Amino acid sequence: MAEQSPNPTGLPHVPSAPAAPSAPQAPSHPSSSQPSRKPQRMHEDRDTFEADELAIVLSHYDIGVLEAIQPFPRGSRKAPKLIIRSDQGMYLLKRRARGKDDPFRVAFCHALQLYLAAKQFPLPHLIGTKKTNNSMLHWKGAIYELFEYIKGTSYDNSLEATADAGKTLALFHKLLVDYQPEYEPPTGSYHAARFVAQAMEQVPATLARFDPKRTAEQAQRVEQVVQFLHTSYNEAAMRVNEIGLADWPMQIIHSDWHAGNMLFRGPRVVAVIDYDAARIQQRIIDTANGALQFSIIGGGDDPATWPDYIDESRYKRFLRAYDAVPNCVLSRAELRCVPWLMIEAFIAEICIPIAATGSFARMEGVGFLLMAERKVRWIQEHAEALANVLES
Repeated sequence: MAEQSPNPTGLPHVPSAPAAPSAPQAPSHPSSSQPSRKPQRMHEDRDTFEADELAIVLSHYDIGVLEAIQPFPRGSRKAPKLIIRSDQGMYLLKRRARGKDDPFRVAFCHALQLYLAAKQFPLPHLIGTKKTNNSMLHWKGAIYELFEYIKGTSYDNSLEATADAGKTLALFHKLLVDYQPEYEPPTGSYHAARFVAQAMEQVPATLARFDPKRTAEQAQRVEQVVQFLHTSYNEAAMRVNEIGLADWPMQIIHSDWHAGNMLFRGPRVVAVIDYDAARIQQRIIDTANGALQFSIIGGGDDPATWPDYIDESRYKRFLRAYDAVPNCVLSRAELRCVPWLMIEAFIAEICIPIAATGSFARMEGVGFLLMAERKVRWIQEHAEALANVLES
């Protein structure tokens, strides 16, 4: 479909050439009213749309004659999604989950996506409402979004796809280096974060609550692993600070750069999704987490069988592809930070869910912590070689 630049007046679309939605308008006083409906549930306890809700919400969009509607059970269970097919194309409708529906936060995310879309960055375009061309719809205290639906495949673990993920992250950073958001962006990250330390402190009690029959010896082993991870996290943060992270320029970053937030066609990234974690930080916060996500090696349901090491070929390919983009060359100091930021990101990612539920992605928490201990030790022992990745 032909695209026009965002319409600042909020005029309706012309069906044959729909205008991109105007910059989102967050209300001065967000509505505190709750939807009158009680969401229906699917298996896995997923929220869904009710028939009257769906009819009213879709009536706000000019997307032609509807042909098919089907559930899209991905992501948060509290944020229902549907694939909508019409005679004008395919779309993804989403109701934002409670806690993720602050209108000013949504406005920041939407303005960022509209800016990137105007720069031809690969992402699903937002569809504006037909009366005001707004990128978000408020109805009965909830916020709805409609996106174009992009077909793609999952990450295939190939070196070519890994490289394109690194290149795409560099392009993302390059486009946003001078971007000045209209809405205040969040700050903070997994680096030197108090909430990570609090999660680690909570882990032993959570595991004891979920497994009250654990022996004293097993409890002691949990304490030892958590203490090791806590110490490793603090040491990694200290090293990063000593290298000089705080003195480096900050910009908008994605903050959740992993394969699950990308769609591929073959080895090429055709869409980057989920901008809810976007914030202002140093770019290496994003880059190090991306290097971790695209090089970590898992396995089956038993983390004891997972290897200690990362996939060094994918690690190198990701960072080299990033570094090869003009004006995105990584400094020597940034590369020295990468292994230590990877340790911080890894510990943060596993400890927070284990502290809350006693498990990680339905895997038993203790076994996952023992695996994490092995992987962290490996990164520590190979930190110098990992930092020299672009020199080998």
